[in-house]
Amino acid sequence: MSDSRTSRRTRWISVLVFALVLYVIVRAAHTSQSDAPPPARHPAPTASPSTASPTPSASASPSVRESSASYDPAGYARQVRDRARQAGVSAQLVMAILYNEAYKPHDPAFERAWQKLKPDAAFGIANMHRATFDEVKQGRDFANRSWTDLPDDRDLAIEAEAWYLHDLAARLPAGRSASYPRDDLLALGYNAGPSNMLAFARGATPGSQARSYLDELHANWTKAGRAVASD
Repeated sequence: MSDSRTSRRTRWISVLVFALVLYVIVRAAHTSQSDAPPPARHPAPTASPSTASPTPSASASPSVRESSASYDPAGYARQVRDRARQAGVSAQLVMAILYNEAYKPHDPAFERAWQKLKPDAAFGIANMHRATFDEVKQGRDFANRSWTDLPDDRDLAIEAEAWYLHDLAARLPAGRSASYPRDDLLALGYNAGPSNMLAFARGATPGSQARSYLDELHANWTKAGRAVASD
């Protein structure tokens, strides 16, 4: 395991106890509200169609709320294949990135508790930041969805990831260094951003964090291919 990857996991372990305390508090409050009996008077009005909250994508997995302890990216192979095909990107690449991003808990309540501590945290199983999601969704069939939907809707997270990879691919120059194949550059762009991806495409050397991400991608590549080959 590289030093960068070890450092990333160590940082998560160092905050896990505190974050879990907050997570338990959030869960307890939610459970208390869910279990409370309805008020005797003034029941909540039924939301009209114009004010109702948006529902998750129709193809979203029924187990979008499962905890990170049971989360396995391979369980979303169908969604990965479908969304990758729609976006015109490699399903194996989409899946390999999901494996790369599975290093932290992906329970919705935990993610929201963590985001209260770190407002710039990423959401969803593909670990996407708000600004990236808001840019990627423009003109897409999920344009009316919110970044805050990502923890609860794993299909949406996969859809956004696939289209972001599509957008990164569109930015790759026709003539580029032979140092990295296309999928490697897209993974580097997903991790380090478009500007760094273009620098790597021109021959720049990735730093230790980007290099570690690419090493993890290569380590996950074979099992990602098996996952999307069949359910």
